[in-house]
Amino acid sequence: MVATAARHFIASGVLSAIRPLSSKRGETWDRVVHQGVHLLERFAQDDRVRIPQPQQNLQIKVVRALPNASQFVAYIDAIGELDGQCCLMDWKTTANRYPEEPEGLLSLDSQLICYSWMTGIPDVALVVFVRKHQPEIQYLKTSISEEQRLEFGQLVGTTISQIEAAQFPAHSGIRFPQNGCVSCSHLGLCLHDQPLIESSLIRIPGAHDLAWLDELVD
Repeated sequence: MVATAARHFIASGVLSAIRPLSSKRGETWDRVVHQGVHLLERFAQDDRVRIPQPQQNLQIKVVRALPNASQFVAYIDAIGELDGQCCLMDWKTTANRYPEEPEGLLSLDSQLICYSWMTGIPDVALVVFVRKHQPEIQYLKTSISEEQRLEFGQLVGTTISQIEAAQFPAHSGIRFPQNGCVSCSHLGLCLHDQPLIESSLIRIPGAHDLAWLDELVD
C-alpha cells in the first residue's frame, strides 16, 4: 500500500515536472512518457526511499505564523527516509546532472534552507530524476544548520518589511542545476572551506592586511 501510493504521487510529480520540457526539438509525448516510466522503474529498483504514511507525508502543506497576522506557506514534496536516514525530500526533474562538488554546495540551496526553516528538520535531500537515454537518479543529501535557519528567518522578516514598503531587491543563493555560484572563485567563502579559499584566492605580493582600504572611494 505504501509503495503503491508513493509511486502514484511520485509519478504525478515526475510527469508534471517534465511537461514544460516536452516541446524540445525531435521529442514527442510518447518519448517523454517512456523516459518517465524508465525513471520510475529505476527509482523502484534503487529502493532507497521510504515514505511512511504517504497520505500524510507526501505533498505536505506547512504553514508558519508570522508577525502582523501574516503566514508563510510552503508545500514540501516528502518527509521520510533516504538510505535509512530521516530527512525532508524534494523531487527534481532535469536533463542535466546536478553538480555534486564542492562538498557542501547543496547546503546553500535557498529552497532547502526554506523548507528546513519551516519544519525544523536539519537533514534534507534532493532526489533528482535525470532525463537521459540511460535514466539516472541522483540522491543528494546535506544538513542545514541552526544558524542558517535563524538567518533565513531574519531574511523572511526583512523581506516582508520590504514587500510592505514596495521594495523588491534581489536575493543571492544557489539554484540548481546551473548557477553562476557553482563556478565562482570565491565559493569557498560561502562554504567556509579554507583549502578551497586558499586554492582560489591569491594575495598580491607586497599587499598587507589593510591594503584594500587604500582603494576605497568616498
